[in-house]
Amino acid sequence: MTTSRMPALFLGHGSPMNVLEDNVYTRAWEELGENLPRPKAILAVSAHWYTRGTAVTAMENPRTIHDFGGFPQALFDKRYPAPGSPALAKRVQALLAPLDVIADQEWGYDHGSWGVLIKMYPEADIPMIQLSIDGTKPAEYHYQLGKKLAALRDEGVMIVASGNVVHNLRMVKWEGNAEPYPWARAFDEYVVNNLGWKGEAKDHPLVNFMQHEGAALSNPTPEHYLPLLYLLGTWDGVEPITLPTQGTVMSSLSMLSVQLG
Repeated sequence: MTTSRMPALFLGHGSPMNVLEDNVYTRAWEELGENLPRPKAILAVSAHWYTRGTAVTAMENPRTIHDFGGFPQALFDKRYPAPGSPALAKRVQALLAPLDVIADQEWGYDHGSWGVLIKMYPEADIPMIQLSIDGTKPAEYHYQLGKKLAALRDEGVMIVASGNVVHNLRMVKWEGNAEPYPWARAFDEYVVNNLGWKGEAKDHPLVNFMQHEGAALSNPTPEHYLPLLYLLGTWDGVEPITLPTQGTVMSSLSMLSVQLG
């Protein structure tokens, strides 16, 4: 990094089992934690906090949420005790004003956030907050929130969005070497090819992602895709865009990750 601007990430988090596993994706997350500048704090935007309205965790010590079922006890035993940051929560509220952002005291860290950050920063010693995704709003709204949050990157805060740009659990194939569905491959390529698009937000191909013929199958619901738009909203149009991970698992789950800066 040649500037003081903190990089920003979208991480394709995949299965909660990545917490326990060692694979090409988890090793890439570990390398990010080792090689990127160490942030003063982290703002996470996870697919798994999908709400009516917008909220930000504002407690001193957020809990670790095991928001999944049917996995080994070892996964439920994991904790990610990173401290919260009420001060950063207030800063987010100020940046997003006049939007009414609720100072949440109940949520914590869901597996979309701690499941990847436990690999990046296993010591859990970097203050972190989570921002919820308002499921009642259109795609451009989330992109515009990202633009407002971009200032945090100049204040030592790393923005980590977490989801999957292709996420169709109903159509997963459990064979380990299953090929991606053609529509999943096509939509994943569409995302990659448009990451560096420049123009008005309302015209952005990735804001208008549902116009792609593979979008409905790739995202039967939008919550795993939308975190990407927060990341793209923070892009300055100049800094490099790189892909720490690529690939599709179980035929319908994209593990694409995107790095800005």
